Amino acid sequence: MSSRSSPAREVELMLVHETESGYVSGSGSESSLPEIHFTKPHLAFLNRQLQFLEPQDILRWCITSLPGLFQTTAFGLTGLVTLDMLSKMKLPRPQMVDLIFLDTLHHFSETLALVDRVRSRYPLVNLHIYKPDGVENAAEFAHKHGHRLWETNDELYDWVAKVEPAQRAYRELQVAAVLTGRRRSQGGKRGDLDVIEVDEAGLIKINPLANWSFQQVQNYIHQNEVPYNELLDRDYRSIGDWHSTQPIKAGEDERAGRWKGQQKTECGIHNPRSKFAQYLQEQERKKKEAALQKALDGLEIAS
Repeated sequence: MSSRSSPAREVELMLVHETESGYVSGSGSESSLPEIHFTKPHLAFLNRQLQFLEPQDILRWCITSLPGLFQTTAFGLTGLVTLDMLSKMKLPRPQMVDLIFLDTLHHFSETLALVDRVRSRYPLVNLHIYKPDGVENAAEFAHKHGHRLWETNDELYDWVAKVEPAQRAYRELQVAAVLTGRRRSQGGKRGDLDVIEVDEAGLIKINPLANWSFQQVQNYIHQNEVPYNELLDRDYRSIGDWHSTQPIKAGEDERAGRWKGQQKTECGIHNPRSKFAQYLQEQERKKKEAALQKALDGLEIAS
């Protein structure tokens, strides 16, 4: 009879060892490790420390501190600066930060051309592209969801074009933390932005250039010859979908060209859970309650 212990027994002994020692190491079982989370005092402490650091130092902290780290980008100027800074750190492959791009199928042609130029400039970076579920182009999107959905139901549009694809990306890629291109100088709700945030779903969001002005970002782009969207040379500043983005006038906030004439300032990705998402959640809750009631009714009939 073999004296070798079974794999199950080895796992059991490892767990006992960890329990007896009182410590858990990263090389031990994953089941005994807690997920990353920050208490409010810890988060406040981190923000006090990080706000005095240069973006490159914030990025280094993220890489060494946050597993499941990705960069979400629509290839705006700030995201391009972050991408270029990361590329200059000469990181080994396991530490490189992958990109997530949400192709709403309604981007400007200039934005899509920029995607190709970025791929050429940074060939080592993995780019994950997510589209609205079940469609590949704008015509299919209109056929499935109706013509000009952004006008007939903008919350539904945000959900199917941006929020749901983002949530799908986070789930499939096992994203725990994301680098964003948001800055305080962009105005609106971003005026009091922290460097590090945690949303209601537990996703950690880091804004490494939160302290930078548009001029600082633009200077970096030119000094480092970073490829950028040609629309920026035509008085555009914050660039999203073609139907909700316009050039701005002198003296206007950077994001004044987004959803012009509307009260809206965010697309839903950086907002608390959207009303449509809340509706879907409520529908799912009712479905589960109905299924439970049906099962209980069946038990009563059987008895």
